[in-house]
Amino acid sequence: MLSLLWFLLIGLVAGLLARAIVPGKDSMGWLATMVLGVTGSLAGGLLLGLLTGGMRDRDFGPAGLLGSVTGAVIVLIVYNRLAARRSIPGSAGRGPA
Repeated sequence: MLSLLWFLLIGLVAGLLARAIVPGKDSMGWLATMVLGVTGSLAGGLLLGLLTGGMRDRDFGPAGLLGSVTGAVIVLIVYNRLAARRSIPGSAGRGPA
């Protein structure tokens, strides 16, 4: 139980740091910031495991704080790009004017 609370706390810190690093306005609450950090932690753990070969030694797991922030920054950039594409009105199926 304590490890889950620690994981959520690290996720919140990683999400806050990612939102501070990535430029732009991100209108998300504490819960969404925590989800961003937890998702970033899992993505960072996967990336670090692939880079270091650690995936062979242990199962898929969360990264440390540095990996969590790195993963959260990547997740936030991808999210912002997808949200920007979705918010352009009338651009679906049209070419340049």
